Amino acid sequence: MSKAQPHIRSITEVPRVGQSSDDLIQGIQRHFLRTLGLSEACISDHYKYQALALTIRDRLMENWRDTKEAVQETNGKRTYYLSLEFLIGRALGNAILNLGLNEQTTKALHDLGINCEEMIEAEHDAGLGNGGLGRLAACFIDSCATLQLPVTGYGIRYEYGMFRQSIVNGFQQEAPDHWLREGNIWEMERPEYTQAVHFGGYSETYHDDNGNMRLRWVNTNDVLAVPFDTPIPGYKNGTVNTLRLWKSTATDEFDLGEFNAGDYAGSVAQKNNAEHISMVLYPNDSNENGKELRLRQQYFLASASIKDVIRQWVEVNGEDFTHFAAKNCFQLNDTHPTVSVAELMRILMDDYWLTWDDAWEITQNTMAYTNHTLLPEALERWPVHLFSRLLPRVLDIIYEINARFLQDLAKKYPGDVARQRRMSIIEESDVQQVRMAYLAIVGSFSINGVAQLHSDLLAEGLFNDFYQLWPEKFNNKTNGVTQRRWMAWCNKPLSKLITTHIGDGWITQLDELKQLAPLADKPAFRKQWAACKLENKERLSAVVKDVCGVAFSPTAMFDIQVKRIHEYKRQLLNVLHVIHLYDRIKRGDTDNWTNRCVLIGGKAAPGYYMAKQIIKLVSNVADVVNSDPDVGDKLKMVFFPNYRVSAMEVIAPAADLSEQISTAGKEASGTGNMKFMMNGALTIGTLDGANIEIREEVGDKNFFLFGLTAEEVEASRGNYNPNTIIEADDDFKRVMNLIECGHFSQFEPGLFTSITGAIRCNDDPWLTAADFRSYIEAQQKASMAYQDKEQWTKMSIYNTAYSGKFSTDRTMHDYNRDIWKLKPVKPQTS
Repeated sequence: MSKAQPHIRSITEVPRVGQSSDDLIQGIQRHFLRTLGLSEACISDHYKYQALALTIRDRLMENWRDTKEAVQETNGKRTYYLSLEFLIGRALGNAILNLGLNEQTTKALHDLGINCEEMIEAEHDAGLGNGGLGRLAACFIDSCATLQLPVTGYGIRYEYGMFRQSIVNGFQQEAPDHWLREGNIWEMERPEYTQAVHFGGYSETYHDDNGNMRLRWVNTNDVLAVPFDTPIPGYKNGTVNTLRLWKSTATDEFDLGEFNAGDYAGSVAQKNNAEHISMVLYPNDSNENGKELRLRQQYFLASASIKDVIRQWVEVNGEDFTHFAAKNCFQLNDTHPTVSVAELMRILMDDYWLTWDDAWEITQNTMAYTNHTLLPEALERWPVHLFSRLLPRVLDIIYEINARFLQDLAKKYPGDVARQRRMSIIEESDVQQVRMAYLAIVGSFSINGVAQLHSDLLAEGLFNDFYQLWPEKFNNKTNGVTQRRWMAWCNKPLSKLITTHIGDGWITQLDELKQLAPLADKPAFRKQWAACKLENKERLSAVVKDVCGVAFSPTAMFDIQVKRIHEYKRQLLNVLHVIHLYDRIKRGDTDNWTNRCVLIGGKAAPGYYMAKQIIKLVSNVADVVNSDPDVGDKLKMVFFPNYRVSAMEVIAPAADLSEQISTAGKEASGTGNMKFMMNGALTIGTLDGANIEIREEVGDKNFFLFGLTAEEVEASRGNYNPNTIIEADDDFKRVMNLIECGHFSQFEPGLFTSITGAIRCNDDPWLTAADFRSYIEAQQKASMAYQDKEQWTKMSIYNTAYSGKFSTDRTMHDYNRDIWKLKPVKPQTS
């Protein structure tokens, strides 16, 4: 009689975790004791945070598995979002919110005697981006998960993120941001998917098995790309998408021969050089070493990511690429990953022996390019000699792409050599350069800007030659932000009020906020709204007092400008207005005065001298204003150091006035403007970027407009005389005199000469002087409007009510409708 075979259970046959507060308590206790190996004697916020994060992560893991299985079973089209930045901030709060565990987590922590806010604060901001570009990418992948679109993010796992900024004697000081020093609960290493990335070497010809002549890349110095996956949860829908970040490592730990010969430094040099690629976010590229590392990072991201996608394709489809373009799309976030065009060609031809025509058809039908800048100098160019040394085989392909493209141009525009020279991917100058944006345009089926004005200006100006050739490729996709993080999570008082009155549908359908508009006429609702704003302002006031040592009165107007420090964003114009207000106070011109607290924050690139000078000017003006007894509470000003995602989560809900004052035609879109609008701030701004669409949505009466238009900015070139403008304006003359006489630099003579010289320069591209008077008048209108608290509150409500267009849910829907054409995938819970 044969024995019954024992039942073999699957290793994944695990009961699903519970969602109650008691289940969470058990999870926290289990991880504290069994995962972290701790006892009561080791208790600290850091370990309590880790135990909580692991408990929340358990809930994500099940959904993550279900999502992966559903995507594989569906076998539909997928999109891969390639970006050098993903500024995701803190993950814990976002995960709790999107899993629908707010109440349960709050109760569980309360029952354990743990402060929820302290747990949130214990997490480090993920140092994976510089600013708007990276934060946009983070919002995009959040919305893709909420819309259940099969989109994977690909980026680099930087060991050190954007530097930590401190202000010492008014000057920016940079310190390393080792955000991974205590590990990262949210990532999972996937060494089995490691990819080799090639550098150096040379190209050689050879004959394949069928006697065909081919090219290959040989004698390379390889670097390994090890993937670390982060779960990206959708909002209460069971979907968890993936952000895959690559860490660079050496192929061998060290050269044993060199080690044994006594060359200890040389034996580990290759390992160190390899690890440098993912060590620091965006090295300073003002020198040759910086340029080389930056190009290495870009190719590292592109090659590892494309190889990973092709690995997945071959596992299912073998080496048949017939339907590859129908099932895959690469979205290139700005010019940084655009070497992907040539890299996909290289892999298809060199590794899988596709013909040029077949590989090019696949490439042109899978690549899509998003442009994020109107500044020509920001469009990356790489010296050919650097490309030739680092990526010789890739350069071969770029040369061939360009040669074929120029041949097609010559057929369409016979004899127009000037056009060919303008449009060539290779710029023939003193130093030959590879124009990366042009490579992206030639190799992509879609090119989009990120606000309507930006997209129009790309077509009319920066890329006009390409637009004439391929108008069907160009389109607009106005940016957005995710309302989950930027309202539901970070502005709990307002979110609770809104949900009480119109339900919680707005968390996934932001257009539902329009239901708030009629409530603006109800005094009781306005009173509740104003109370929420006051609570948020009190919270920010406490932070400002703690960080800056300055007391902000919550009853004053909170006037906020936080963004990267750059001349085109015109923090300088903001400072000039503060000096004007200070001058008015000192002259006794304070009738009908509106108290104002001005907060400016942002980081200057380490090598950007003028941006650092602007920070110094802000700091010095703030010191004078805040210490003058004549000024008192009428005016306060701070430079808020180390601006980051978690800081913005406190700042945005508290803002009354949002400063969006860039020179018209220079800002691609902006997303801070959307976060402020969504949280009920009024905008003072130019007709630039998404400001135009914000004003269209909320109406001119609820927006403080000033300044030249983009057309007027262009028309001013060649006949601009700022000194004439200054001399004709007594207020402006007094402001300039206060800076030039050294009032804000009494022990640092001549400190701000570069700034005043830039303002007075006929070639000032930012036209600061031209917009001064208009800006001062718009600011006065804002001051007067703020005095009517009932009307201001009504305007605040309208801004939130009409912010629906600026959700990345809408943006992602537009990308999917027009570019990606993906079908949503709903995971089946097991």
